[in-house]
Amino acid sequence: MKVAMFLAAALLSMSALADDMPTYKLELKDGVLKPARLQVPVNTKFRLEVSNTGKTPAEFESTQLRKEKVLAPGVTSSVVILPLAAGEYKFFDDFHMATAQGVIVAK
Repeated sequence: MKVAMFLAAALLSMSALADDMPTYKLELKDGVLKPARLQVPVNTKFRLEVSNTGKTPAEFESTQLRKEKVLAPGVTSSVVILPLAAGEYKFFDDFHMATAQGVIVAK
């Protein structure tokens, strides 16, 4: 019983920490990224809330960050990005490569 209560308390505290994580929003809409340039603090774990508000599928992808997320039209999802060193990290919509290029700037 004590172990179960300890595990429940640990899970609740981890959930509270996740809620304290900064969240940034990114909109993918038929080949357009808003914002295309996103500034975040260095050495800070954060959540990127990605929304596909377009009429076609979209895919948030960053080879530098090793993240990708495919979204059907009308879907919103999140990606957690681990703390970044100062610099620029490119991302793109893999379904709209010609027009949807962006960068996360860690300062």
